[in-house]
Amino acid sequence: MWLEILLASVLGFVIYWFVSKDKEETLPLEDGWWGPGMRPTTGEDESIRPFKVETSDEEINDLHQRIDKVRLTPPLEDSRFHYGFNSNYLKKIISYWRNEFDWRKQVESLNRYPHFKTKIEGFNSVATARIFYKLMLRLGFQQFYVQGGDWGALICTNMAQLVPSHVKGLHLNMAIILRNFYTLILLLGWRLGRLFGYTKRDMELMYPFKKVFFKLMRESGYMHIQSTKPDTVGCALNDSPVGLAAYILEKFSTWTNPEFRDLEDGGLERKFSLDDLLTGVMLYWTTGTITSSQRFYKENMRLDNKHEGIKVHVPTGFAAFPCELIHVPEKWVKSKYPKLISYSYMPRGGHFAAFEEPELLAQDIHKFMGLLERQ
Repeated sequence: MWLEILLASVLGFVIYWFVSKDKEETLPLEDGWWGPGMRPTTGEDESIRPFKVETSDEEINDLHQRIDKVRLTPPLEDSRFHYGFNSNYLKKIISYWRNEFDWRKQVESLNRYPHFKTKIEGFNSVATARIFYKLMLRLGFQQFYVQGGDWGALICTNMAQLVPSHVKGLHLNMAIILRNFYTLILLLGWRLGRLFGYTKRDMELMYPFKKVFFKLMRESGYMHIQSTKPDTVGCALNDSPVGLAAYILEKFSTWTNPEFRDLEDGGLERKFSLDDLLTGVMLYWTTGTITSSQRFYKENMRLDNKHEGIKVHVPTGFAAFPCELIHVPEKWVKSKYPKLISYSYMPRGGHFAAFEEPELLAQDIHKFMGLLERQ
């Protein structure tokens, strides 16, 4: 008992010292070039050009021929989605993709919205943040709100670290908080969670720690290979549409709800339609961009990421979806985002919140903006 009190006191002092270092710091804006070869000496083309999504008979025929030649390995008995994408259910998706999915219809749907192109340097998250900032200026906006989850959460955070005076507000549904003392006390949280400011809901979502730890290990294998050898797996995925579909759609099962691993169909159609899911796969397939999307992981896995240690002094809102890969308590968020003005425990939803629960996410964004505008 006394040992726990002493330990909690020492940890409390260290946390106070760690969190109280609130000096406002920004990332240097700098500049970059990520195109092939040397950076052109001429000025950058700043034109913004409209374009339409297009397809062709040749593109669709090639896809169908590759699907027809697929080779599948039978799943183990009763494996469901515990070994990854169940190939028995994959047969249903393949059949639908080959015989019923209408890519031309989806292209028409995409073209209901205006599309534009412009060329601006970039690649890793800080460079991407700088690119979006340049884009907003190019579009005529000096101040703006930003919102993101997954990589978008990091990119939006970097935007707030680069140009805080231009970012009116930042809303996130995921936060990557690494250099933080709270993450070091997870093992003590079960016994001393209330002393560290965890709510009952936080405790439900973070413990038992063993379960959360193994969930992270189970769901992060893709990240390790993409952060080290993205081009290797990229060769396979860019050559096989069925392999690409299995690789991508498996995440829409277990990242939507980890319990979907226990279902023969991975629960995919409980939250999404096959048309919507396959349209997402087709955007990677037809553009041949799965490898470059995976290279983004390698570009960001560096030991000198200065942004990890810089706090964000921009008004922030956060939506905590219960089936996100890891729960981030309000205390953690505040340690990185001191101007947190809105934190919401969402009633349902997982990693792909904008896709899965768009109304819930939109409502929380509006709530955050309303609170900020009334200040």
